[in-house]
Amino acid sequence: MNKFEISEIKKLFTKERCCITRMAGCYVNAEKEKVMQFTEPFLSLPEEEMYKYLDIFRKAFTGAVGKNLLNLEFPIEQEMGDGTQKRLLTLRDGELKNEADLETFYDRVIETWYHPENYLILLIHGAYDIPAKASDGLIMDDASDYIYNFILCCLCPVSLSKAGLSYNPETNSFQDRIRDWIVDMPDQAFLFPAFNDRNTDIHSLLFYSKNAKEFCPEMIEQFLGCTQPLPAVVQKESFQNLIENALGDACVYDAVLGIHESLGEMIEEKGDDPEPLELDKADVRRLLKRCGAPEENMERFEQEYDEEIGAQATVMVNHIYDAKTFEVKTPEVTVKVQADFADMVETRVVDGVPCLVIPLTNEVIVNGVHVKQKLEDAAD
Repeated sequence: MNKFEISEIKKLFTKERCCITRMAGCYVNAEKEKVMQFTEPFLSLPEEEMYKYLDIFRKAFTGAVGKNLLNLEFPIEQEMGDGTQKRLLTLRDGELKNEADLETFYDRVIETWYHPENYLILLIHGAYDIPAKASDGLIMDDASDYIYNFILCCLCPVSLSKAGLSYNPETNSFQDRIRDWIVDMPDQAFLFPAFNDRNTDIHSLLFYSKNAKEFCPEMIEQFLGCTQPLPAVVQKESFQNLIENALGDACVYDAVLGIHESLGEMIEEKGDDPEPLELDKADVRRLLKRCGAPEENMERFEQEYDEEIGAQATVMVNHIYDAKTFEVKTPEVTVKVQADFADMVETRVVDGVPCLVIPLTNEVIVNGVHVKQKLEDAAD
């Protein structure tokens, strides 16, 4: 799912556009015991409760694609027999009305997902009457081609509110506040099936993680049966290792600057395309060769890419390229410039010493103080 498709589904979680037919849930304590379970039509909820739930569901669609939001595909083996895909299809097609299916689902979550405290397994079923798109890209609300049936699962920690004093207007006094168990925003969530090309894709799902640096491999690999992609931070570190090894002695400032500029040009050429820009092994090889990687170093590139990234895996450009900042770092000094002005920083040998050279503009601020430049000293 791209950012536009994610945004379209996220907009459904408002009272005006709500297409949720049913909600089910299971409250689990720290000992992994089921405290209570419920299932009910969503639209029968009191309005104030409905708004609180909708806030939770919208949260499962926040963050960047490839960071907090992952597009996952089911391996072939999970689409056969009693694979994870079939179990989710059964749950969706039953519209959360089959108690036995819900019980099995809760048991598998409790068995797989580790959370040290209490938490709520929250499930909804929805049916979205997909409006057609006109040739100019505008959505026509009065024209529909297909219905998108889906389930959304949110795993929400339930924490005890902080102790404190509260004002009691009846007694006109401050007193010890009653501590409540509060449902927090989801740590993990997934939408099945995916909404790809504005339609149902039962071969994929969208996975959400509150922490973009730490996904839950147990949920992704064991519960959902999918392959966990490399987190953004790991992709960036792996790509940096590939650069250093491929360039070898040619890993000089200008070569790395060239890679940075090439990635920026790729993003600029992509324009407004909502699909994330990805590089496969062949793309990375061509990039490194163009920026000076010696042929003898490229001979071991294939093996290193397979080990660092994965033979069939791709690298997302927004993970390895910072569109805002270009950074040069030494043990003592860190220099950051706007990415568009990265070529202002040069390397020169001054009095036999390799130096970074940054031209100064008319405005220089030191510790918040505007300073004047002594150009005559520089000329001397």
